[in-house]
Amino acid sequence: MHKIILAFRYFLKRRITHFAVLAVALCVFIVVVVMTVMTGLVGDFKQKNYNFVGDCVVGTESLVGFAYYEEFVNILQQQNDFVQAVSPVIKSYALLSPKGSVQNRGLEIMGIDPVRHSWVTGFGKTLKYSTSDVSRAFEPSYDPNLLGCVLGIDIALSRDANNRYFFTSSPARAAFSISCFPLTSRGALSKAGTGLVNTKTFYYSDVSQSGLARVDISLVYLPFEQAQELCGMDRSVKRVSALHIKFKPDVRLQAGCEKVDLLWQKFKQEKANERQAYLLDTVNVQSWKDYRRSSIAPMENEHTELIVMFAFVGITNVFIVLVVFYMIISHKSKDIGILKSIGVSNTDILELFSGFAFLVGFLGSCIGLLGGWVFLLKINRIEAWLFEHFGFQLWDRTMYAIEDIPNRMNPKVLSIIALSAIVACLAGALIPSWQAARQKPIEILQVNQFY
Repeated sequence: MHKIILAFRYFLKRRITHFAVLAVALCVFIVVVVMTVMTGLVGDFKQKNYNFVGDCVVGTESLVGFAYYEEFVNILQQQNDFVQAVSPVIKSYALLSPKGSVQNRGLEIMGIDPVRHSWVTGFGKTLKYSTSDVSRAFEPSYDPNLLGCVLGIDIALSRDANNRYFFTSSPARAAFSISCFPLTSRGALSKAGTGLVNTKTFYYSDVSQSGLARVDISLVYLPFEQAQELCGMDRSVKRVSALHIKFKPDVRLQAGCEKVDLLWQKFKQEKANERQAYLLDTVNVQSWKDYRRSSIAPMENEHTELIVMFAFVGITNVFIVLVVFYMIISHKSKDIGILKSIGVSNTDILELFSGFAFLVGFLGSCIGLLGGWVFLLKINRIEAWLFEHFGFQLWDRTMYAIEDIPNRMNPKVLSIIALSAIVACLAGALIPSWQAARQKPIEILQVNQFY
């Protein structure tokens, strides 16, 4: 009981202890706010990439694509135990030119069946005008008989500083010429002479907002057959760029990808003697994480760097607590001497100051967590007020595809932060506490020590 009473007494009587608590609280507050925001951004970015891709991709980076895909799609669709849906996709690069304009813009085209692709990915949910009926995504509302195209939202619309787009009740009538170089299965131009390029006119039918900045500013969706024709993949042996696959809910990602890979290797062996079998050698089976690794990895690295940086902040806390406890113990040598003279053991002295350190860490963590929670609840309103009065934004919404600042706190992360702060305090108090426990009462209680 005396250990608890003395720990609280030292905490209340020594003002320097309050600075230690504030230091811990400040560190916890900063870590909670930054880690919550960064973890939210990384998690949101991963989810958007997953929605864009699906679970697994069987594809090639070659612009030529690969053949015999229809047979492999049939094989996948027979795997009722783990495959839920498959979507063939055409990917290539093209020039987009608005009708009546001489300006050309290089971008990426993706040929899809909107219904099948929505079964595999979140494509249907990214649409503005055709969300209720994805099958009509490529039908312009002003004339359903025209060939439609779905534009990345940043190609079609402008965005203000609050990340708001200016939508009309229906897509404006606009035509675009899309030109692409068709390639043979060997990678050569399939047309000779002056007509090297395939060009088709498409009409603006909808916009897609994936939330991925690079996608929304550089991608146009086209009907699958039209894109296949533009790219020269519609020959007697048809080709595609990739197959996007959705697994059933109870299938683990890695296990599902391994099964698809086994099926692909077997399929490739069966087609080894076919005329265009060489195209199958460039095909890889990847999970969505591996497929989008080049986009996801930089954010994950930044997240890891933040964790390392805050580990150093925790080490700083250790030294702050060490200095505070060294000063307290040096001024409480008489108390230590009296306690030891009445039979208090070294272990009890160690537990006394460890309990004191725990109290500092616990209170500092509670204050920091509470402050972080309140700040995160109001962070978007604070940013809105700063932008309204001073024009300040944490992220420029005209450049970054970020809506509200993530402020959803993860109880697991919060508990780890609080526990780490308490451990840092205990570590900082360890050396001074051990020195206090080793002191001898005969040395402490000398007469000259009281003057």
